Amino acid sequence: MELRNIAIIAHVDHGKTTLVDELLKQSGAFRDNQAVAERAMDSNDIERERGITILAKCTSLEWDGRRINIVDTPGHADFGGEVERILSMVDGVVLLVDAAEGPMPQTKFVTSKALALGLRPIVVLNKVDKPDAEPDRALNEVFDLFANLGADDDQLDFPVLYASGRAGWADVALDGPRKDLSALYDLVLKHVPQPAQLARRDEPFQMLATTLSADPFIGRILTGRVEAGTVKAGDTIKALSRDGEKLEQFRVSKVLAFRGLSQAPIEAGEAGDIITLAGMSKATVADTLCALENEIALPAQPIDPPTISVTFGINDSPLAGKDGTKVQSRVIRERLMKEAEINVAIKVTDTPGGDAFEVAGRGELQMGVLIENMRREGFELSISRPRVLFQTIDGVRHEPIEEVTIDVDDDYTGAVIEKITGPRKGDLIEMKPAGVGKTRIIAHVPSRGLIGYHGQFMTDTRGTGVLNRVFHEWAPHKGPIEGRRAGVLISMESGISVAYAMWKLEDRGHFFIGVQEPVYTGMIIGEHNRDNDLEINPLKGKQLTNVRASGTDEAVRLTTPVKLSLEQAIAYIDDDELVEVTPKAVRMRKRHLDPHERKRASKSA
Repeated sequence: MELRNIAIIAHVDHGKTTLVDELLKQSGAFRDNQAVAERAMDSNDIERERGITILAKCTSLEWDGRRINIVDTPGHADFGGEVERILSMVDGVVLLVDAAEGPMPQTKFVTSKALALGLRPIVVLNKVDKPDAEPDRALNEVFDLFANLGADDDQLDFPVLYASGRAGWADVALDGPRKDLSALYDLVLKHVPQPAQLARRDEPFQMLATTLSADPFIGRILTGRVEAGTVKAGDTIKALSRDGEKLEQFRVSKVLAFRGLSQAPIEAGEAGDIITLAGMSKATVADTLCALENEIALPAQPIDPPTISVTFGINDSPLAGKDGTKVQSRVIRERLMKEAEINVAIKVTDTPGGDAFEVAGRGELQMGVLIENMRREGFELSISRPRVLFQTIDGVRHEPIEEVTIDVDDDYTGAVIEKITGPRKGDLIEMKPAGVGKTRIIAHVPSRGLIGYHGQFMTDTRGTGVLNRVFHEWAPHKGPIEGRRAGVLISMESGISVAYAMWKLEDRGHFFIGVQEPVYTGMIIGEHNRDNDLEINPLKGKQLTNVRASGTDEAVRLTTPVKLSLEQAIAYIDDDELVEVTPKAVRMRKRHLDPHERKRASKSA
């Protein structure tokens, strides 16, 4: 059977997963009476809730008697550790671009990886049926993007389709019949070459492991494309590290291939196909699985280094252990090591004390997703403020710089530019109109300057701005960058918050907690109006007497508290503060609590 391997690239929310759903449906991958969830490829709860792809996933369909393997790549640069490896498995890419928004930063990140590998793209302008769609402008921007990324003549001569993934059609012309996706299937079969590995079926077996996962029944499994030869269940093969060192020799217990959304056992995995093997105990991502006589490891795609670091520790607040079931440092360490094994973009190291762990990764979103997964599993954690990692290049200290693309109403352009180019040490690269009443700003800003900026940005733009960021380069250190300007309101007592006390304290700032919530000494409950921290008592009730008069009782009216999300809290805290994360709550507190005070607070809370 003829074979094609393709990856689909798109920015967050440009319709990639919805398009894959339609491709599967129209190819007959589902039974007519099969119940299929919307966005079936988003298998992870957090992916469904946020509408983003976090884990790269494969699927497979048949069209006109030929098999097409499709890889759904993450759309966010924080999960780029997945992207770099996945693209080495495919022979072509479909670039999906929103016809209204045009190519966005995450598109640029993944596309640059694809073009560097020599893959020839197919461009699909999606959502052309939306009222604000401008397909011609979006197409010109795609061409400019390819040219800026150094695409060769073959890559610049790309075919274009106009589509609506939700409506389930794609056409060569904008005014086409708008019936189905057959034009996309046909273009993939015509434009994407068959795997070059097909000619190496008679050679000894070789495969580069690109993704690692675990199955509850068959254990550790590795997925990749077979570079040469064939492999069957029962074969004895070995694993080589990137340096060619032998890691282990093992017997293949199962050979699986993607059929629709699930994996099914197959007799043999052949050169060119994307398969999954089980049976290994040590082999991991970027290792070569090969026949026993082979001594040379396959070249593995290098992975961009982590740019930020966060400390994960045990939750030692007075409210520790009330919500979660997994609170010991040993259990937290096991979970982090398991994550680092599967996700090569994350590095975990022990701190000298042994009860906290340094976790380095690609960005705040990646860390936020890991913490969110852990709290849903019953963990309680204390999280430090993210710290940017530095590199020394030629004796000079370098820091990560990110390319920030901002779409904002014209009225707020000045405030945004002032903030990112002034105190945050950013460089303005480009500023241009982006539709009626909107401006697009592109700037290069140090990662340090963006930590904690998103909340300020949403305030400056009255919630209407859109900010996207992607790693750009390492550059010489730009000097000190000031942190959060405002101080915080800190509880000086432990107990349950009282409406009257908080009403009387409202002129001091705004609160992060509501009424009748547990608080403890040292807990951050609000933001101060000034730049210093202030200790307050949110438990002080009204002095009661037996005298009552209609004019003396005051009506207590509280302003709605500002509830910070997990990512917002992590970005908000300062160096001497921590975020307390439990399955039911996200709280902030000062880093050190007096032991006697902690014991007393625990009893009262």
